[in-house]
Amino acid sequence: MQFTMFSAAILVGGLCLLSYYVIIKTFKERLSPNPHLPPGSLGWPFIGETFEYLRTGVAGQHHRFVRDRMEKYDPQVFRTSLLGESMIVFCGPAGNKFLFRNENKLLKIWWPSSVRRLLKSSLANMIGDEAKGMRSVLLTFLDHMHSRGILRGWIWLHKTILGHVGMEGKQEVKVHPTVNIYTFEMACRMFTSIEDCGHILKLAAQFDIFLKGVISFAINIPGTRFHCAVKAADAIREELRLLARQRREALDKKMASPTQDLLSHLLVTSYAGGKFLSELEIVDNILLLLFASHDTTTSAITCVMTYLAELPEVYRMVLKEQLDIAKSKEPGVLLKWEDLQKMRYSCNVVAEVMRLLPPVRGGFREAIVDFTYAGYTIPKGSKLIWDTGSTHMDPILFPEAEEFDVSRFEGAGPAPNSYVPFGVGARICMGNVYARAQILVFLHNIVKRFEWDLSTPDEKLVYYPMPTPSQGLLVHLRPHQSSV
Repeated sequence: MQFTMFSAAILVGGLCLLSYYVIIKTFKERLSPNPHLPPGSLGWPFIGETFEYLRTGVAGQHHRFVRDRMEKYDPQVFRTSLLGESMIVFCGPAGNKFLFRNENKLLKIWWPSSVRRLLKSSLANMIGDEAKGMRSVLLTFLDHMHSRGILRGWIWLHKTILGHVGMEGKQEVKVHPTVNIYTFEMACRMFTSIEDCGHILKLAAQFDIFLKGVISFAINIPGTRFHCAVKAADAIREELRLLARQRREALDKKMASPTQDLLSHLLVTSYAGGKFLSELEIVDNILLLLFASHDTTTSAITCVMTYLAELPEVYRMVLKEQLDIAKSKEPGVLLKWEDLQKMRYSCNVVAEVMRLLPPVRGGFREAIVDFTYAGYTIPKGSKLIWDTGSTHMDPILFPEAEEFDVSRFEGAGPAPNSYVPFGVGARICMGNVYARAQILVFLHNIVKRFEWDLSTPDEKLVYYPMPTPSQGLLVHLRPHQSSV
């Protein structure tokens, strides 16, 4: 009894000291700001400007948070406070270039507490040589996946999954949930060889809960989004842990191939001087790739379908390109990598959609030394952000930035470091080639079969945390009279 009371007293005392530290730190930042820091506002204590940041996303104007503060404070850099952390936002192509070029020199990868705690020992939380080694292991698999032989099986898999996700034979369909199952099933099959539809749907439901808490206040109290996300992540990890143990046993008995999928690859591949990944590292990295490879692609495909419904001339140009490619092939012959390279107009359409509605708003870094930028002092330990809105919606870089214009990506295309939906440099999204190919394969198969109209033309797209139609994007499907 005495021990219990003593433990409780220590816990309460620790919480009081932590609260005291947070309060003193918060008020010191606000009442005695460093005059050499970039200008800006830290908003309310602890909450900061988080609600305003989220509000612009819910309003479908994600870029306004950054653009408004660039105009108010400094177009190069400003300060804010999000998710309980003081942060410095780097703006424009110069800011993007600075952050992308100085990883492991002046800064390192950093994520809000919610992301760090949910993604644990995955690549997302690794830095330095450890990150380079892990990235190399994952890229070896992804590069192998793009080889000619693997690609044929991959495209066949796309076509097979498209056949049963719920569009054929229907007059109406909700695009976002339908595409979400399609991309998630694709990821499950490619990375873990899970083929059972019931198992896939069960995991998909957990990932939907997980996604809603990834960018949130890391308050692990029942009822909060973060708490629900933690529970969902634990359930996903348990499923993946069981799969990993079964696969290891199958590999030992020569009943599975070392090149079968990502799971086998991680189980048999060493890095960093012969070190093999622990079971937790394998599970965390598969969780990361399942999350990153399907949610962002779902968002991009959904947004592409929205714009194609709204812009019939663009749809007709995409359809013509895809039919020309289909007509150049023998009946029943699958797409090849060379066919994807011919989809130039379609690729530019996808690029323009991701300029207007990037699947991810930006990324985070942390200063590892004191340095100066744009005449301001950036102290060691500062949390830094790059945001797509600072360049994607810049009217100087992209005239009439809010208008849809495929021609922006013709010729030389946008200026360096201005178009960054996948990031740039050492931390560029590893799956960007996979994502682009998946979107184009989906587009090829869907436009050959259907035209579609939006049931709710003014349906709002909100960042949640990725662009998502508020009602799922219900469309009326109209099959073509003749299909190639």
